[in-house]
Amino acid sequence: MTIEISDKEAPPGGIRDDALRPGVDDRLRTPQPVGGTVARGRVVADVLVGKLVGPTVLLLVWFVATSRGWVDQTTLPSPQKVWGAAQTLAASGQLQDHLLISLQRAAIGLAIGVVAGVVLALASGLTRAGEVLLDSNLQMLRSMPILALVPLAIVWFGIGEEIKVILVALGVMFPVYLNTHAAIRSLDARYLDLAATSGLGRLGLIRRVVLPGCLPGFFTGLRFSVAIAWLVLVVSEQINASSGIGYLMTQARSIGQTDVIVVGLIIYALLGLGSDTIVRLVDGRVLSWRSTLQHR
Repeated sequence: MTIEISDKEAPPGGIRDDALRPGVDDRLRTPQPVGGTVARGRVVADVLVGKLVGPTVLLLVWFVATSRGWVDQTTLPSPQKVWGAAQTLAASGQLQDHLLISLQRAAIGLAIGVVAGVVLALASGLTRAGEVLLDSNLQMLRSMPILALVPLAIVWFGIGEEIKVILVALGVMFPVYLNTHAAIRSLDARYLDLAATSGLGRLGLIRRVVLPGCLPGFFTGLRFSVAIAWLVLVVSEQINASSGIGYLMTQARSIGQTDVIVVGLIIYALLGLGSDTIVRLVDGRVLSWRSTLQHR
C-alpha cells in the first residue's frame, strides 16, 4: 500500500512525513516559507508598527496631562523634564555604564534560564522517568513567586552578582519549560512512529522531529521569559547593588529625583519592548512556514 503525501502540506513543526522517508527528492526536504520575501517584509512592518503605535499614544497622553496641569509634575515629571534628565545622565556617562551592566546581567540570566528550561523540558517530555521525577517538582516551584525567594537566595548566594543572575535565570526558566514541555507532549504520535520506521535514532528523532515540532511553544515561552527577565532584574538590582539601572533608580529615590526614576522605568520598558520585538521577528522568520492570521 502506497501513501502519497503532497509536497504542499507541512505539519506543525515544519516537517513533512515525506521529508523523513529515505530516497525523497532533496527539493522536498526544505520547508517552503509562506509568501516569500514580500510576506516576510510585511510581517516585519506589521510587528514594528504594532509595537510603536501604543507607546506613541501613551507619550501624547502623558505630554498633554503634564502640560495642562492635570498631573502634578512633582508626582509625574513632564516628558521634557525626563528627557533632560536622560541627557544629563548620558552626558556624564552614568546612563551608558549602568545600562551595560543591566544588559549583561539580563543576558547571562536569560541564557542560563532558557538552556535549563529546554533541557528540563526535553528530559521530562521524552522520558517517563523524567516526567515522574521532574515535572511535579517543577510545577511546585513554579507556583512560588520568584521574588519571594529573595531572602533565601540572599542567605545561599550572598548579595553579589550571583543572586541577580540566578533570580533572572529562575524567572526565565519556568515559562520556557512549561511551553516547550507542552509542545513536546502535543506532538502527533504519527510523526514519531514514522521517524522510528525510517530508522532515526534517539538523537535523530530529537533533531528532526521533536525540536522543530516544539519551536512554536518554545517561542511562546521565550516571549514570556524576556518580559519576566526585566521584571526580576528591576527588583534584584535594588538588593544592595552598586551598579545597574535599578541601582540608579534607588539612588534617585533617596534624594527625590522622580525624573531619574522615570528615566529608569522608561529604559526598562524600552528594553522589554525591544526584546519582545526581536523574539517576534525571529519567531516569524524561523516559523515562516506557518500560515497564521497575522500573516494574512
